[in-house]
Amino acid sequence: MLYIVGLGLGNERDITLRGLDAVRSCHKVYVEAYTSLLSFGISSDGLSRLEKLYGKEITVADREMVEERADVMLSEASESDVAFLVVGDPFGATTHTDLVVRARKLGIKVKVIHNASVMNAVGVCGLQLYRYGETVSIPFFTETWKPDSFYQKIQRNRQLGLHTLCLLDIRVKEPSLESLCRGRKCYEPPKYMTIHTAINQLLEVEEMRRESAYSEESKCIGVARVGNEDQMIVAGSMKDLLSVDFGPPLHCLIIVGETHPVEEEMLEFYSIK
Repeated sequence: MLYIVGLGLGNERDITLRGLDAVRSCHKVYVEAYTSLLSFGISSDGLSRLEKLYGKEITVADREMVEERADVMLSEASESDVAFLVVGDPFGATTHTDLVVRARKLGIKVKVIHNASVMNAVGVCGLQLYRYGETVSIPFFTETWKPDSFYQKIQRNRQLGLHTLCLLDIRVKEPSLESLCRGRKCYEPPKYMTIHTAINQLLEVEEMRRESAYSEESKCIGVARVGNEDQMIVAGSMKDLLSVDFGPPLHCLIIVGETHPVEEEMLEFYSIK
């Protein structure tokens, strides 16, 4: 059996009881460390805390391992119970869907144990979840690569009066372009996009496109470390949010559409005074 277990958003204690039972019953346990991160992703003792609570030795699975060497994990799952731990909910990333498809094609049983993800936890800001449009990802720009496919999606959402959740780029164990050109992998330091970077990139694209999808006066909500004890939520214009220190990662940004009176009441609690 291959168990794919959601860990939630905060720390090692956010696993469900059913998920914990599954992990403790498994012969081998892996944890993904590339689509998101728990507090252990940026602290020295985090993984040991996971192992201590779960009572299992845990192997960290980076993007390269899951996407290129998943056969090893699936081979183990064909002979014994294996757990693959995912930050948030198991289906928050397409990579995990691919893992399920590959396992089932090999005749391996798969059991999914869900948990909270950013997709539903953002409800804490007061905007109603069914009033969101398509979610977009904002990648880091480079000097030569500035993709803006998110622009039309935001524009379409706003035309329909819908909110837009912007997921901000996470770069963990990414090979540098220079090392790839030399034929050997040398990894860049981890990078986590901030709300400030996202807003600046959004405004840069608006300046280039000039289709009035949004502006520096557009109302937004900055959300940092959602699901953690120190989560931070601030509502204001794009321009106003640039002056707010949101602290450590992870960050996400919501571009507000048309609001219901109840939503407006909730937003008032988080607005910059």
